[in-house]
Amino acid sequence: MSQLPSQPTDSNSSAATDVTPVVALKELVSRLHREQNKIQDLLSSLGFALRSFNNLNQFLELIPLMATRVTDADGSALFLYKPNGQVRLEQLHWQDSRQRKNIRKALETASSQITLLPNTAPLATATGMLDDQMHRYLGPDVQIFGTAILVKHTERGWLYVLSRDPEYSWTDTRQKLVRLVADQTAVAIENDELAVELRKKERLDQELEIGAEIQRRLLPRQCPNIPGAVLAARCKPANRVGGDYYDFIPTNHNQIQLHSKVSQEVGRWGLVIGDVMGKGVPAGLIMTMMRGMLKGEVLHGNSPAGILQNLNRVMYADLENSHRFVTLFYSEYNPKTRILAYSNAAHNPPLWWHAATKTVTRLDTLGMLIGLDANSQYEDAQAQLEMGDTIIYYTDGLTDAAAASGDRFDEENFVTAFSVACSYYSNPQEIVDYLFDQVQQFIGSEQQNTDDMTLVVLQIL
Repeated sequence: MSQLPSQPTDSNSSAATDVTPVVALKELVSRLHREQNKIQDLLSSLGFALRSFNNLNQFLELIPLMATRVTDADGSALFLYKPNGQVRLEQLHWQDSRQRKNIRKALETASSQITLLPNTAPLATATGMLDDQMHRYLGPDVQIFGTAILVKHTERGWLYVLSRDPEYSWTDTRQKLVRLVADQTAVAIENDELAVELRKKERLDQELEIGAEIQRRLLPRQCPNIPGAVLAARCKPANRVGGDYYDFIPTNHNQIQLHSKVSQEVGRWGLVIGDVMGKGVPAGLIMTMMRGMLKGEVLHGNSPAGILQNLNRVMYADLENSHRFVTLFYSEYNPKTRILAYSNAAHNPPLWWHAATKTVTRLDTLGMLIGLDANSQYEDAQAQLEMGDTIIYYTDGLTDAAAASGDRFDEENFVTAFSVACSYYSNPQEIVDYLFDQVQQFIGSEQQNTDDMTLVVLQIL
């Protein structure tokens, strides 16, 4: 009898022994599920923030909070490496608000001790120095675990997890989770930098478009009505802003332009074509500057050679500083005498189609590039044009146009095409269209011109 009461006790003890592991296992599974759900929610929130936030600072505020939550740490700190070499505490999260101020002060002091010269010391050095300084200022009671933030395989910052728990361990799972948060941070930083670059590009595109529009307005909108002659012209820049230049300049004040209608004043007209060495905005700026100076020189009434000589002297200093030069062919046509007076500053000599003999000659004189030598001398020459004769002014963008094979259109092909055009077409615009078509067919319909291309055709009626 004395043993009977002990039997149920043993049975209950056995039942308790049987039930406790099951309950414990269920509790463990339940806790793991809760942890998993918590992590999934936090990472989903991080992904949503990455997609939604336009402000990088707003996103970075979440990073230490996320890192702390997914690792069950006491806090987390985000440091970024700045272009000036400073390592700066960007964001901090600390669970205990009473300790946060002291933790922040310690971390800011630690990071302020580190300055690296940009593009010199490896960032791995900064990582080691930051670890040492954090241990020093946080004290032995705080454990630190960190991972680098890599943007295009370059360390741009560090994400640290901090814990006061001596039993806290840096498990593989925690490492992977913090690595994931750090990677999301890197993506946000890179996206922000790409957005900044995109905005810069958009501003530059707007400025280039404005420059291109200004340049288009500076080139003649239409050809003047010169008695006894017909003109046609086209300029096709390789970029939005080009370095080719052509113009029709009245040589006296009586030849005025009013409301885009050119007067029928029978005076000499300056016909000019030029090419600034190089392309894009710098060439366009020089072309614009040259245009204004040339128009002023023309009104002084000098000969073509005198105009080029004065222009060279005026522009020499600016061109020398910019390390650029200009080729320029300037001519003046007199409708009364059909005489074309001209001078060349190393530009491609215009071609002269003689209607009577159906032959082509070149209009050329000796002369150096504008901006090469302040004391350059230029020569004057004249051509007596006859009815049906055609003059074509062009830039080397047409003769240097390259096909996919690497072959160039070259001057010989250009002369041949010009001869064919003058034989078959009686209108200057048709000649211009034909030559541009021939060059485009040569380089290929899908190919873009790599240099500015300009044509001006003068035909005597």
